[in-house]
Amino acid sequence: MAAADHGATQPRSSDSGRGDPPGVVIVMGVSGSGKTTIGKQLARRMSGVFADADSFHPPANIEKMKAGHPLTDEDRWPWLDAMAAQIGRWLADGQPAVLACSALKRVYRDRLVGGRPGIAFLYLSGSEAVIATRLASRKGHFMPPSLLRSQFETLEPPGDGERVVTVDIRHPPRRIVDIAARRFGLPAQPGSSFSTAG
Repeated sequence: MAAADHGATQPRSSDSGRGDPPGVVIVMGVSGSGKTTIGKQLARRMSGVFADADSFHPPANIEKMKAGHPLTDEDRWPWLDAMAAQIGRWLADGQPAVLACSALKRVYRDRLVGGRPGIAFLYLSGSEAVIATRLASRKGHFMPPSLLRSQFETLEPPGDGERVVTVDIRHPPRRIVDIAARRFGLPAQPGSSFSTAG
């Protein structure tokens, strides 16, 4: 199922995320797309916890990225498995949660989901030019802008068979969260863009 945000001149969004509200949402996209900012706001909307994928990396991965070297799949499997285990604990405990994770390839996302219900993705979609500008102004993060090209080369946007809401990052953060919350079936908050019918 796909849907477009109202307004032909506005950034567009789409989704296949309808159904029962997810217990765990994975906010995905390349570095600089706003995963942490949006993830924290969405976690508050869900009355849940927030975790960042960076905290699951072993030190060797972080050092490799700091040195400007892209991670290989062999580097990523233990990282993905650690996150998948945490997702399992959240689901078992009935703990609503949001995980900010690049999840660039379908095989990575399948590893995180593991065939379990109750998990959905929020894909923050943006052009390389827009995200490069954001990264250039960002300080204190170990992902150098030079690795952005490799991220876009790796990126496999979500597709058939994946529960996902896709939102353009040109929307303001609060509106991104409002769009995602509505399409995931979360209750509207007073003052949100979708707190009334329409």
